[in-house]
Amino acid sequence: MKIPLSRPQLQFASAKDQFPAFVGGFGSGKTHAAIARALALKLQYPGQNIAYYLPTYDLVSTIGFPRFAETLDDMLIPFRVNKNAKVIDLGAFGQIIFRTMDSPERIIGYEVADSIVDELDTLPLEKARGAWNKIIGRNRQKKPDGSLNTVAVATTPEGFRFVYERWQKSPANGYRIIKASTYSNSKNLPAGYIESLRDSYSTNLLAAYLDGEFVNLTSGSVYTEFDRKRHHTAATIQPGETLHVGMDFNVQHMAAVIFVLRDGKPYAAQEYTDMLDTPATITLLKERHAGHPIFVYPDASGQNRKSNKASDSDIALLKQAGFRVCVNPSNPAVKDRVLAVNGLLKADGVGINTDTCPTLVEALEKQAYDKNGEPDKSGGLDHVIDAAGYFIAYKFPIRARGISGQREIRGLV
Repeated sequence: MKIPLSRPQLQFASAKDQFPAFVGGFGSGKTHAAIARALALKLQYPGQNIAYYLPTYDLVSTIGFPRFAETLDDMLIPFRVNKNAKVIDLGAFGQIIFRTMDSPERIIGYEVADSIVDELDTLPLEKARGAWNKIIGRNRQKKPDGSLNTVAVATTPEGFRFVYERWQKSPANGYRIIKASTYSNSKNLPAGYIESLRDSYSTNLLAAYLDGEFVNLTSGSVYTEFDRKRHHTAATIQPGETLHVGMDFNVQHMAAVIFVLRDGKPYAAQEYTDMLDTPATITLLKERHAGHPIFVYPDASGQNRKSNKASDSDIALLKQAGFRVCVNPSNPAVKDRVLAVNGLLKADGVGINTDTCPTLVEALEKQAYDKNGEPDKSGGLDHVIDAAGYFIAYKFPIRARGISGQREIRGLV
């Protein structure tokens, strides 16, 4: 069977360069191209193994395994997923080894012939450099035809980080960059997807996330669409009204933003900041908002960690308190959460009571990008806007991205 690919996807999947990089906008099919390359190499060299790297183990489970399984099923190739060992066993075709880049020091103890690195540029520059050096060190299985060991990257450009430095600014021999805009995969994207990006992003973000270009993402305000006069509302909590609480977990800096929904539109009506821990926050909500149905939209990492000394996780405590907890298995990407908030602000789809939510207003006005192109956390403004963002990203998420392509790569049977 042949895997359908767009032109840039095909160029990447079949590239003979030692270090090819597919740099593309949202929905350009980066992971699809990476999987196609991995399987093409696997079938060409069944006696050698391949490593596939993602930023976190959560992404291995939610993206890596399912996407490979789907493609292998389509190709009628038998396989077995070993989730504990983080390996896909292809029988006579060897193994695909999955590892993450969040702890580069753990990239040890195995050898492969080729590697694929998915979303390398989401890492801060120095961490990406450390992971890259470790990954290259694993690529030492010899190929029967004597060809080069390769490490390929598929990533969204995240400003002037490692991929820009290594592939664009001063590339050494063997480093090839293949750029792909979202338009290159438009036939496989949902109707209105590109328009939704254009409606939600600023010009420089569109250059990165639509056109796949390296641009400066480290300056300016994160929430460029916020205007305190335009977005102000006098809305307050009414007796018995259902409350929707975005919540961020931090010891001594717990944050919660209470929204009410009126005709489907959210209004931030109350904020609580710098609370001690989850039990203290639960007590406060119960005391001050007795008689209200309460839905909580927390930081998904609270399923596995505690902001207090109790034996239960933060989210377990919320459920035990009788709150309706709305949470996905993992948090959305930070940029997706920012997009969701800016999208609502731009469309006048959210109101904020600037009198009862002063810290949220300050965060929306002042939070800027740090030197790594991430929303700055050093000023202490991140907790309350993160809390609001978890609610907005859950109830009003950005649209899902398309994944497949349109041309074919030959040699996959």
